[in-house]
Amino acid sequence: MSLIEAHGLTVQLGGATVLEGVDLALEPGEIVTIVGPNGSGKSTLLRALLGIQPLASGKVTRKPGLRLGYVPQKLHIDGGLPLPVRRFLSLPRRHSAAEAATALAQVGMSGMEERQMLGLSGGQLQRVLLARALLEQPDLLILDEPTQGLDQPGEAAFYELIEKVRIETGCAILMVSHDLHVVMSASDRVICLNGHVCCQGTPHVVSNAPEYRALFGLGTRGALALYQHDHDHDHDHDHSHDPDAGQPRTREADHV
Repeated sequence: MSLIEAHGLTVQLGGATVLEGVDLALEPGEIVTIVGPNGSGKSTLLRALLGIQPLASGKVTRKPGLRLGYVPQKLHIDGGLPLPVRRFLSLPRRHSAAEAATALAQVGMSGMEERQMLGLSGGQLQRVLLARALLEQPDLLILDEPTQGLDQPGEAAFYELIEKVRIETGCAILMVSHDLHVVMSASDRVICLNGHVCCQGTPHVVSNAPEYRALFGLGTRGALALYQHDHDHDHDHDHSHDPDAGQPRTREADHV
């Protein structure tokens, strides 16, 4: 059965309808990415699926015993509070030193247990957040803009890590992202959201959908080229003649 399903999911905030009639299902082992413009309800949808955002109507059904791991969009750490990585990994539930070491090794952060959280770079912080989520041995890993604030090499490395985690653990991954080019190469399925599900399917299907083009224009054709390049393992492909290869990546902050 599906790991998690939403049927007619509707959310209202301050009397305004933010999400309406959302239907989706997440299957074991797949990577699904949610894209959409400002205020489209992407983060709200994740919170609703996690059960921390009340629904106006509809329902969310989880597979019995489903284990969830969550990497939030932002993390506030009190500057006056010493907090080493090892202690952070035991919040809110205590884990053994061996479990923490294993999780840090999974994300390429071995030996960082005594580093202070406030001293970590953006990329290191995201990896530690991922390690904490992996300590729950999740069936489904949910990430809200996991590469926000990272430079392009940092983003690429993090997405490669996500694929590695999926292969090693077999968990499904649901994430919000604004890097359309990378999304198309890193996802099995894309959900385009704008208060409702505009379209969804494989990267190829979504990038050619009129609803997607209406939101993001035609400047994402390079995304499909990247998707084909990565999945065909054709490392000799020359993007120098791709008119969209040099286009700026689309980014928006979801303020909902």
